[in-house]
Amino acid sequence: MRANTADGRETFGGRELGRQDALSLKPILYLRRAQNLYGNSQLCRIMRNISTNVNLLDILFSVFVIVYARASFSSSSSSSFSCSRAVINLRPLGNDKSLLTKYDSVNFGDVYIPNDLNPPKSRELPEFKRLAHGLRSGNITIMDARTFYIPNLHYDGLGPDAYFFVGNGSEPSPHGIKLPNEIGSLEPLKGYQGEDIEIQLPKSLTVHSIDWLAVWCVQHTHNFGHVIIPDDLDVPPALGQTKITTSSTTQDPEGHWEMNNCRELMPGRLHVNWEVQGDWLQVQLTGKIKDDQYMAFGLSGNPNIVTMIGGDVVVAFYDREKNTFHAEDYYLLATMECRGKNGVCQDELLGGRNDAVLVSGTRRNGVSCIVYRRPMQTNEAINDRAVPLDEEALVIAAIGPLFGTVARRPGAHSSSDMTKNEIRITFGSKNDNTCATSLYNIDDDDESLSAWPPNIIIGKNQFVARLGPSGGERGYKAITGHFAGDVVWYINDKLIPEIYVERKQTYTFIVEGGNDPNKVGHYHPLYITDSPEGGFGQILDAEKNQRVFAGIVFDSEGYPLPTTAGRYCEWKFRSYDRSSEMETFDAFFDSLKLSCEDDGKGAILNWTVLEETPDTVYYQSYSQPNVGWKIHVVDPGYKFNDDKSAAPAIIAVNLPLWTMMTLRLFPAYAVGRIFTIIGLL
Repeated sequence: MRANTADGRETFGGRELGRQDALSLKPILYLRRAQNLYGNSQLCRIMRNISTNVNLLDILFSVFVIVYARASFSSSSSSSFSCSRAVINLRPLGNDKSLLTKYDSVNFGDVYIPNDLNPPKSRELPEFKRLAHGLRSGNITIMDARTFYIPNLHYDGLGPDAYFFVGNGSEPSPHGIKLPNEIGSLEPLKGYQGEDIEIQLPKSLTVHSIDWLAVWCVQHTHNFGHVIIPDDLDVPPALGQTKITTSSTTQDPEGHWEMNNCRELMPGRLHVNWEVQGDWLQVQLTGKIKDDQYMAFGLSGNPNIVTMIGGDVVVAFYDREKNTFHAEDYYLLATMECRGKNGVCQDELLGGRNDAVLVSGTRRNGVSCIVYRRPMQTNEAINDRAVPLDEEALVIAAIGPLFGTVARRPGAHSSSDMTKNEIRITFGSKNDNTCATSLYNIDDDDESLSAWPPNIIIGKNQFVARLGPSGGERGYKAITGHFAGDVVWYINDKLIPEIYVERKQTYTFIVEGGNDPNKVGHYHPLYITDSPEGGFGQILDAEKNQRVFAGIVFDSEGYPLPTTAGRYCEWKFRSYDRSSEMETFDAFFDSLKLSCEDDGKGAILNWTVLEETPDTVYYQSYSQPNVGWKIHVVDPGYKFNDDKSAAPAIIAVNLPLWTMMTLRLFPAYAVGRIFTIIGLL
């Protein structure tokens, strides 16, 4: 089939070979990963299956893969590779019809491997220079002529127009080129929290044609950090051996990713879309939630029953203050906020890493839509669970409140804000869509339950504090405007009452919120603070600027110690939560029963209200946010209305004689004058 013309030019199948064809006939020694991809028998099968539809250059490419693979397997300096009974159908590059060539045995080529061969290999560079926005990484590796591997990448995501950027010169400048991120997107970079990623240069560039790689803000021409590319690189060419899984999904005009798989996790509230992309699972969570709430989705802690404990989930949320979206990897050790290394904790706090990679996020019309990716398989055997591809997986989901100011974190959700029934998903499936209606098309529920009137305690000096249910939509949430967990404070058998106290007076709290820190959810020392959230034991050091007036002491090193940890008492449902059925709190309270620990007694907190105490403080739980409510601090002699609501003492006003006469002659005008005078007092 291969021959020479009279003037010495080479032909193949009657067609003259050009320069590019000749280059393609050279043994390709750079495919160092071929031996990891194919064994001898598999390579033979590849050659046997080549049909008349295959271009000649594709055949030659496969031949040279085999040649190199065989050479790599052999320890000798010269070797050859052959397959028995190989049938090859060749179609020349031109329009000529080819003949069928059949061999009982065929040698595809020989190659000589020198003993001192030093093939091209990857090159490790330093980490990103740390200049701005928390950018840092591990040492960056050039995998081939177009691929960078960036391990342990951190970036706060707050740059308004930041991209991976390459260019020429001694340092980064505006005259560079944007690079797609690890999923092939040219959107501004989101935050990274220790992810390992790979990015690629466009086909028009190689590492030999650039001098630096940076994270660059185009809008402000600001270099967040960079690494210099050396000149003496001997790295493998980019022949496709380094695979990057890029997104195969598209976005609709509103920025939502179109994935054909969808399940309704919580009717009318939470949907999940998903798609497997190589070694990654891409997930879209869409929730009809408040902007101070989170969405959580992941694998059940037990593959056979729905359980949160042991669950591997991603918590996704929108940070309203920073206008950023987040997707964070969590492991559920217990049903409480993370305390030490117990509770609902980020993988990073447990010695692991955040394997969730944020892709995009939108917030519109009361709906949060967040897209993230996570590996199908990680190397964290304890904190992460592998995502099965072709087997059903039991999944869990929840919606809950966000706490914290410096760093937002998930709080305890109520029992009505989680999946209860079994939801099983085969993640490798196609067109598994049972979502009938978009959450954007669901109207807000105008028939919300009416709130119970707030409870008020006036003129008492002793208070008994126990735990009880939050009262659903009529209770804590409706009264405070905040989300609560499953339990809140009941003071003197009233759901989070507003308490009135006077300065210079002493008050006693008998606290029965639990005294064993190891009992998850049953440890709530009471303290008094100026924080509407509380949860002093859960907040970050950077957030501990709340003032404490009683219930916590600090040791010589400044470590907080709660002092009001008594036995545990809780008001529980006699049958089920009937808060939605009850028009009054008193009716709801009749559906509860008190359950206390047999041993122990309540802790005593004596609080003398100082003159400098603010007008509003809060009784809270040390171990969990949003458990308590307001204490109004008033001066001695403060007057109250007949309905026991607080009001200023009546102001006596002496009116001039001309005003009194005006009142008799022009009553409407006079009344207006009186209120004007009072307003100036």
